[in-house]
Amino acid sequence: MDTGLLWLLLFVVVALTLLAAVLSKTKFTVRKISLIGIMAALSLVAYLFFRIPNVLGTGSSFHLGNTFTALTALLLDGVSGGLAGAIGLALADVMAGDPGYAVTTFLLKFIIGVVCGATAHRVFKLRRRKPAEGGRYLWAVTASAASGLLVNVLTDPFLGYFRNRYLFGQPVELASVFAKVASGVTLVNSILSTVCAVLLYLALRPALERADLLPKE
Repeated sequence: MDTGLLWLLLFVVVALTLLAAVLSKTKFTVRKISLIGIMAALSLVAYLFFRIPNVLGTGSSFHLGNTFTALTALLLDGVSGGLAGAIGLALADVMAGDPGYAVTTFLLKFIIGVVCGATAHRVFKLRRRKPAEGGRYLWAVTASAASGLLVNVLTDPFLGYFRNRYLFGQPVELASVFAKVASGVTLVNSILSTVCAVLLYLALRPALERADLLPKE
């Protein structure tokens, strides 16, 4: 597909995602927007400096960028987590001159954040839980972080296949091989990012609560 059309498609995807964020009635305060920006920057840094790029020549990478998508969703909400990851990691693709990858990256990271946030705050009511609960608290945090990241194991190769097939024009056989490799790489990324997100959440939540930087129940 022509590069100009890829940039246009990226613009449309970003615009529609932001519209969905607005329609979700998520409240954005100055503090929340600041935290989203910080987490987006950390996503970018984690991707650029903690990764093994282009595994088997497929374009997939081992990286820790998704950590901050899940972490933001746990600390704030799903839409905020999705925006932090989508902005930070799509920006990495844009900086690399890959608008085609940025299109799917923006969607995929937004989905991770929304799923993590829904699991954390609607299923487990994470803000009401306290570390004193011990194992139940740890399970709630881990399951919340893992939910969106494991969904990504399915959505990443699925959207990646259609991106490679219809945006990049790869033949069916090659696109299928790349999707299978992406599935394995994404699983490893999801496990590593879950562990990192849980550890960071356990360390950061008490400090951010004392600083009154987190939303109230």
